[in-house]
Amino acid sequence: MFTRSALFEGRIRPGCEEEFFQIAITDLMPVWHAMPNAMAVRVLRTERAEDGAPALVLVQEIDYPSLEAVEQAEASPVRAQGAPVVARMMELFDGTLRHIVYRRLS
Repeated sequence: MFTRSALFEGRIRPGCEEEFFQIAITDLMPVWHAMPNAMAVRVLRTERAEDGAPALVLVQEIDYPSLEAVEQAEASPVRAQGAPVVARMMELFDGTLRHIVYRRLS
């Protein structure tokens, strides 16, 4: 199994926190669930972190059955539907958005 993660590292602009998370839940979750071959979708909001940890404010994870399934999802028109929504979120956010694909070992 493979998991593709979106990591929002930085800080949400003051006063925009609830709007940022609401966009993720209300507008992006349906897109993420509609991704081809998606088996499970998780959205995680940081509550606390140890000193020196990256400033991750939101982590999204989607599980796929294979690397080929991840690649199909990445090339899908469904993914493109999320781009304007992510752009709205980035207007409320100072930082970077990175994507990582993991292979589950156990």
